[in-house]
Amino acid sequence: MRIIVITGMSGSGKSTAVRALEDEGYYCIDNLPIRLFKRFVDLIVKSDESFKGIVLVADIRGREFFKGYESAFHKITELGHTVEIYFFDALDDVLLRRFSETRRRHPVDDTCTVAEGIRIERDRLGGLRQMATRIIDTSEFTVHQLKDFILRIIRGEEKENQLVIEVQSFGFKYGVPLESSIVMDVRFLPNPFFVPELKGSSGLDDAVRDYVLDNVVTAQFIDYFFPLLDMLLPAHRQEGKSYLTISIGCTGGRHRSVAIAEATGMHLQELWPSVRIIHRDIEKGHI
Repeated sequence: MRIIVITGMSGSGKSTAVRALEDEGYYCIDNLPIRLFKRFVDLIVKSDESFKGIVLVADIRGREFFKGYESAFHKITELGHTVEIYFFDALDDVLLRRFSETRRRHPVDDTCTVAEGIRIERDRLGGLRQMATRIIDTSEFTVHQLKDFILRIIRGEEKENQLVIEVQSFGFKYGVPLESSIVMDVRFLPNPFFVPELKGSSGLDDAVRDYVLDNVVTAQFIDYFFPLLDMLLPAHRQEGKSYLTISIGCTGGRHRSVAIAEATGMHLQELWPSVRIIHRDIEKGHI
């Protein structure tokens, strides 16, 4: 039986990972007392239910967990099971931002600040982090990127130095996507918004796409932009990045950025095995 222990810092994405694993057919249980780990595994193995594996979530909330996790893991492996420990982490400033967005208190202690809680938690989890089979830094992941990443690991689809690329269009009037690795401003291109017969369409429509891409300025831009990406992406992969988000923006995120994002995605799909194209604000810019 494959047994995965999900642990790590509060706010690092453990809940997202668990939901993905539940959907994949794993039996997931959160915050189970450490003394029940072996007994629970025995019950699941002997049951008539068919699961791909078991996911045990253990973190700072289970105070007794830190007193016996090594012994508990050892007893499970003695039974012939494989125990994988996934330690989820993120930069301190990212964790602070996530707690601020959710307005949650840090679970380590109701009386301390979030910053103090992060420091205490990181100290207490130090030994477990060293034992981890895999450390997953979620600092630059969006929720769906993290879910995709976990599923690729579980399914055995992850390859060393594989780079998953997301090309997204957006409108500057709605803000620059925070997850962006590369941002390109295409507001200098001719704007179909000011062409009456194109205003109500989007960059997914042939007429708008042709208007944007058949322009001399656009052709000159692409002649520089695509070779730049062809140079940058292998460098990012070499640095160990698993995900890279290329955000292409125009004013409203409906015309120019959509057309360029589609062209960029199609170019990259010829060179890279995993490229996803999304249009964040295409409906917001609809009039």
